[in-house]
Amino acid sequence: MALDQYYLLGRSGLRVSRLALGTMNFGTGGFHAAYGKTEAEARPIFRKYLDEGGNFVDTADFYTAGESETILGKLIAETNSRDRVVLTTKFTNTVDPADPNAGGNGRKHMVRALEASLRRLGTDHVDLFLLHTWDRITPVEEVVRTLDDLVRAGKIRYPGLSDVPSWYAARAQSLTEAHSLAPMVNLQLPYSLVEREIETEHVPMGQSLGLGITAWSPLAGGILTGKYRDGGTGRLSDGPSWTERTPQVLAPLEEAANKLGVTMAQVALNWVATQPGIAAAIVGASSADQLGKSMAALDFEIPAELRALLDEASAVTPSSVYRMFTPAYQNWIVSPGLKIGDKPAGYAPALRNWV
Repeated sequence: MALDQYYLLGRSGLRVSRLALGTMNFGTGGFHAAYGKTEAEARPIFRKYLDEGGNFVDTADFYTAGESETILGKLIAETNSRDRVVLTTKFTNTVDPADPNAGGNGRKHMVRALEASLRRLGTDHVDLFLLHTWDRITPVEEVVRTLDDLVRAGKIRYPGLSDVPSWYAARAQSLTEAHSLAPMVNLQLPYSLVEREIETEHVPMGQSLGLGITAWSPLAGGILTGKYRDGGTGRLSDGPSWTERTPQVLAPLEEAANKLGVTMAQVALNWVATQPGIAAAIVGASSADQLGKSMAALDFEIPAELRALLDEASAVTPSSVYRMFTPAYQNWIVSPGLKIGDKPAGYAPALRNWV
């Protein structure tokens, strides 16, 4: 169960746990109040994570209207764990709807947001500071330059991004390389067995440009725990992030869990945390016991045949131009001796109409 194995985050020397502790539910205010935890309720969760060797902690100024950062700052102080913890926070969301510069990714708001986060966290720096989401307005040049200034000022150790298009992340990283700015080392994105779309561009982009991906919502809002059923009759019902593809994923997931003697949630977490290009999976918890069960997801390996079963059931069919980058198509265009109409090894039915 211990999280005392650490992995480099992106193309950096920063070592982090494969499971990051999400603290979006620390606090009872703001948008996340419905499922928030008081400081007393959050304390055993945080201590459990530290006791098991975890060091990667994630929050944001938007979570529970700032209470998450405040509570987290107090818990870090009382455990004397500031130097050990890789402390991550994020900015973008507005803190004052009446002020046009109190949100977004511009320099004015970014600097103000960081200063406010540092006060709430009770520290003079954060280890990882992320743009929370693309605002569609601020030039990427302004973003990377400001992040670099904050690194040089000693207020952040590493910059990163969250929930941005792959072209935006690539543009940002290319600018840091061209102008010797502090590089992005992290990219937060939603990723799970029922939401694998980031594999199309974001994952290979991150692998190529040195951004380690941390996956949020690896259990798809609870769907992959298998708890969305009707009274034990086995009839699947609607839940968060439910799609037409969900039942075809849950069946093999349950099969794999039964064969391994673990829970569906543990298999789903293990699958995400061990996927190519994924640095860590972010897990939240309503109790220390629940967190312990999540951490146990790293205590086993998914055999190749079961991983293949899960991969096939959850695979996302490439759309439009992306089909041209699949192995089947690539084999066809580079293999000598093939003629139009020939079917190369690994030929995909999706290409049949094209060739």
